[in-house]
Amino acid sequence: MGSKAKKKGSAAEDILETLGDFTSKENWDKFFTLRADSFEWYAEWPHLRDPLLSLLRTLAHPLPLPLLVPACGNSRLSEHLYDAGHTAITNVDFSKVVISDMLRRNVRDRPLMRWRVMDITAMQFEDESFIAVIDKGGLDALMEPELGSKLGNQYLSEVKRVLKPGGKFVCLTLAESHVLNLLFSKFRLGWKMSVDAIPLKSSGKPSLETFMVVVEKELSTVVHQITSLLHNSSLNCNSKQVSGFTEALQNENLIREKYSSDSGLLHSVEDLQEDLLKLSQGRRLQITLGGPGCSTFSYRAVILDAEELADPFTYHCGIFIVPKIRAREWLFYSEEGQWMVVRSSKAARLIMVFLDASHSDTSMEEIQKDLSLLVTPLAPAENETGAQIPSVSCTIALFVFMMASEGLKERNIIHKVTSSLTGSIIVEDVIYENVDSEVNCLFPSRELVFRRLVFERAANLVQSEALLKDEPEALLKDEPRPTKLVSETGRKKNNASSKSRKSGSQRHNAGASNQLTVYHGYVASSYHTGIISGFMLISSYMETVASSGKMAISCSKTFSCSLLLIYSSGISQVKAVIIGLGAGLLPMFLHGCVPFLEIETVELDPVIVDIAKDYFSFMEDERLKVHIADGIQFVQEIDNSGVAQIHGKSNDRSYTESPLNESSTVSHAGVELTKVDIIIVDVDSSDPSSGLTCPAPDFLDEFFLETVKDKLSENGLFVVNLVSRSQAIKDMALSKMKKVKNK
Repeated sequence: MGSKAKKKGSAAEDILETLGDFTSKENWDKFFTLRADSFEWYAEWPHLRDPLLSLLRTLAHPLPLPLLVPACGNSRLSEHLYDAGHTAITNVDFSKVVISDMLRRNVRDRPLMRWRVMDITAMQFEDESFIAVIDKGGLDALMEPELGSKLGNQYLSEVKRVLKPGGKFVCLTLAESHVLNLLFSKFRLGWKMSVDAIPLKSSGKPSLETFMVVVEKELSTVVHQITSLLHNSSLNCNSKQVSGFTEALQNENLIREKYSSDSGLLHSVEDLQEDLLKLSQGRRLQITLGGPGCSTFSYRAVILDAEELADPFTYHCGIFIVPKIRAREWLFYSEEGQWMVVRSSKAARLIMVFLDASHSDTSMEEIQKDLSLLVTPLAPAENETGAQIPSVSCTIALFVFMMASEGLKERNIIHKVTSSLTGSIIVEDVIYENVDSEVNCLFPSRELVFRRLVFERAANLVQSEALLKDEPEALLKDEPRPTKLVSETGRKKNNASSKSRKSGSQRHNAGASNQLTVYHGYVASSYHTGIISGFMLISSYMETVASSGKMAISCSKTFSCSLLLIYSSGISQVKAVIIGLGAGLLPMFLHGCVPFLEIETVELDPVIVDIAKDYFSFMEDERLKVHIADGIQFVQEIDNSGVAQIHGKSNDRSYTESPLNESSTVSHAGVELTKVDIIIVDVDSSDPSSGLTCPAPDFLDEFFLETVKDKLSENGLFVVNLVSRSQAIKDMALSKMKKVKNK
C-alpha cells in the first residue's frame, strides 16, 4: 500500500479515496465493507509465485512451515500459498470485517488456515512462533510520512520477536525512502538481508516497481552487507523510483561497511558520531564497546533513545549495567523489557551494558572506570529535553537491582545442591534490615529469621520463603492457635521487596538458625497470599462443606493481619491438587487451617521434595500427599471419579503411590463428588527470557486449560500464579482463560 500506490491507476485511486488515513481501523472496515472481493494492491501471484516458493524451500524447518501473513486484508496471497502446499498459515488483520469475510471464504476449502483479528504492532503470539513472516504492503501502510515511524517501528519489533532463529521476514514494498530508512536500520545488526525486484509484465505504461526485501534472523551481532539481486532487465518501471532505491541501498552498505571495518565496532561508532549526536525517537541500536588497545574489557551494549522525547526526563543520558546472572531475564533480554527499563529510568537515552564471564573477577568500581571513556562519545551533544546532564563521574548509574544491596542484614547459605532437572538449588537463612512491626509481634523476643529457597537459574527470584521459630516457643503456644496470613515480600529479591517490611523494632539475635524450625502458621510470600485469597470465590461452597462436617469458619482482623479460624469435628471432603511443591509451604499452610481439605501436591523434581522435607519441615499424612510426576500429565490422568494413578521414587525414598483419593466418590451435603474441587498451578518457568516468570508456558496452553475445566467440579476453583512484566503476555493469558471458560 502506501501513498505512491495512488499512482497505479484510476480504479485503485477511486478505491483509495475511501481510505484517507491508512492506519485507521474504521477506515479499513469501511473500505472492506465496500470492497468485499479480493484486491491486490501490487505484485500479483503470477509474479510472486516463483520467488516466494523458492525462498520458502530454503527454510530449514520441518513441514508444514508455520507462516504469518500480517495485515492480510482480502488479498489472495495466503490462499495461493495454501494451495501450493503451505497449510500452516496464520493471517492477521485489525479489521474484523475483512477477517470475518476471509474466514467465511476459506473455512471449507482451506480448513487448516487460521484467521485472527489482531493489531500487528502488538501481536499476541509467543516469541519465536513463526519460521517466516510475509508482508505484502503492511509496513508501507503504517509508514504514512505525516505520521512518522512509530507504528512501523513497533510493528518491526514484533516481527523480530515472533520470528524463529533462522526464520525470514519477506517484505514486499514500494521502497519509499522513509520506509527503507526504518527497514535498513531496524535489521542492521544480527540479520542477513537481500533485495530483489519483482518482475512485471511490460504494459508500455509507467508503473511502480514492487521490491522484495528478505531478512534472515541470526543470533549474533555481526553486521552483513545487503545482497542485491537486482537486474536491469527486471527493472522496467519508474526510473526515479529505481534510482532512489539504488542510492538508499548504496548508502546503507557504506554504513554497514563501517560497522564491519578492521578497526572494530567501537571505531565504527566513532565514524557514526554525527548520527548519535541527536536523539532519535524510539531508536534501538546494538553495539560492541571497547576491546584491545582502547579498554581493559569489551562489552555488549544496547543504545535506546526514549520512544516519547516529549516526556520530562531526569537524565539526558544514563548507563544501566546488567550483571551476567540477569542477562537472560526477559526484562533485559527482550526489546519490550528493555523499553520498560528506559521508561522507568527517566533517561532520554539509556545505554544498557551487559556483563559476561570475562568481568566476573572485577569490582564494579573498575567496571565503571573502564566504561567511562567508552560511553562518553555516545551521549547526545544537545540537551534538547531540558534534563540534567550528569558529569562523566556521575553518568554511571547503578540501579537498585544490582548486587550492591538486597536489603539484607545477614545471609547464610545452609544447603546447596544440583538437580538434573532444576539445576543449582540454594537454601539460605536471612535476616532483613527492616521488618514490619506486625510480623515482629509473632515472636517479639528475638530478631526474625527467614528461610528461602532459590534456584540459581533465576537467582533474583525467591521461590519460597518461610518464617523460622524457636522449638521451645512452639511448645508453649496454646493449640489450636490462629493462622496468620500476611502479604509480605513475595519472591522478589530486591530493595523494594525487603523494604515492604516497614521499619520496626529490632530484637537481639536469638542464635544460629540451626536452632530454629519453620513456622507453618505464617505465609511470608505475597504470591501465596494472592493464591489463598482466591478461596473467597468459593467461600459459600466451602461453608456448605464445613457445615456438613460440623465445622465453623470465622474471619477477623487483628494487627492488620487476616485471621482464618476453622474448627472441625468432621471428615476431609474437599479435594485439591497443587502443581508445584517448592518448599511445601503453601500446602502445609492450607493443611493446617482447612481441616476438611484433601491435598494432592505434584512435583516434577524429587530433589525438591527432599529439600522441602529436610529443610522446610514438609510432612505428609492422610490428608496431604506428594507425587513425583509431571503436573500436566497428572491432571490429564484424573478420571471422572477424581482418581489419578501416579507413583515414583527418588534417592531411595518412597513417595506416594496411592490414587488421588482412596474412594471413588464422597458425599458433599448430599451431592456426590466426582471431580476435583481446587487446582492450583504454582510453578516457575525455566526460561527467564520468555517473558513468563510463572508459570511455564505449557500451563497456559488452551489444551491444558480445557483439561482443567473438564476435571474441576461444578463449584471448582482454578488458581494460576501468573507472574510477568509484559502486559501483552498477561492479557494473552487472561484471554485464553476467558475463551476456555466461556466455551
